[in-house]
Amino acid sequence: MISISEAQIIEWLSPILWPFLRVLAVFTAAPIFSSRAFPIRARIGLAFLVAYAAQASMPEQPIIDINGPQALGAVVQQVGIGLAIGFAARLIFGAFELAGQIVGFQMGLGFAAFFDPSTSAQSSAMGRFYNNMAVLLFIVMNGHLMVLMAVMNSFAAFPIDQNFLVALKELGMYRLGADLFASAFWISLPVVAMLMFANLALGIVSRVAPQMNIYAIGFPITLSVGLIGVAVALPMLEQPFSALLQRMMDLFNR
Repeated sequence: MISISEAQIIEWLSPILWPFLRVLAVFTAAPIFSSRAFPIRARIGLAFLVAYAAQASMPEQPIIDINGPQALGAVVQQVGIGLAIGFAARLIFGAFELAGQIVGFQMGLGFAAFFDPSTSAQSSAMGRFYNNMAVLLFIVMNGHLMVLMAVMNSFAAFPIDQNFLVALKELGMYRLGADLFASAFWISLPVVAMLMFANLALGIVSRVAPQMNIYAIGFPITLSVGLIGVAVALPMLEQPFSALLQRMMDLFNR
């Protein structure tokens, strides 16, 4: 008669359980994977499939007793690191959306806001447009594969038995806030520069011809210049997006 002990079951489950929790946490926070259009059951199944398929390429995993005192710490660490990876990927989209809001404000479209059901918040028209462009670039440039690669690399950089606070300190997630604003201004700089010159020209016209109603012609001109600037700057979005993706990958490549 075949008998299976509890220690054998833990030895079988432990190498796949903790990676599964980390991958599932990534799918909970990362863009596209965390979309409401992605069913929760499919998300759980895909996380288990990724964790199972990555067993051959991952370093040797420690055996942690599920009923032991270390289990709670391991769960907190896996969920925390997984959420950190998803948050780092989401900051890329946040930078593009902030750049779109800056451009829309300069174009005079700051009032064009609507409710975004995916984020449950108000989103401007240009911010939503730039976010959609980021989604397309994310898929075309295999950003989803890079996120999975970051998860796999994180097991070597942040082992399962490592202290969570130590891992959080080494990640340096607080530095990403400055990168978010710097990248947003970098992305919106070409269009903002064109709009600045357009506003400067309108200011000169208002001084030369005071009888002209600058408010009547200013909005159509800034709107047209802004749309032209966005169309010209769209092919240049690949470089900042790839730089942000590489910045995300560097956090988990040690």
